Amino acid sequence: MKNKIKYKSEPIEARVISDFLPSPEKLILNEKKTRVTLTLTEKSLDFFKGAARKHKASYQGMIRRLIDYYVANQQA
Repeated sequence: MKNKIKYKSEPIEARVISDFLPSPEKLILNEKKTRVTLTLTEKSLDFFKGAARKHKASYQGMIRRLIDYYVANQQA
């Protein structure tokens, strides 16, 4: 390395942040599921299928998680 790092005696700003990561138990998505029939508009279904393809995920899982997030926010 040609360029050497020059350190200065400047104050360091440090702060403690809360632990925002979920525990491993909360990462397990093994909840009981109930099958329902849901009619969506073509536009909505195309959106979810396209997003799922882009992220290599299941569009049904994405819709399920969206509804779960909605429920969690309504209960808060």
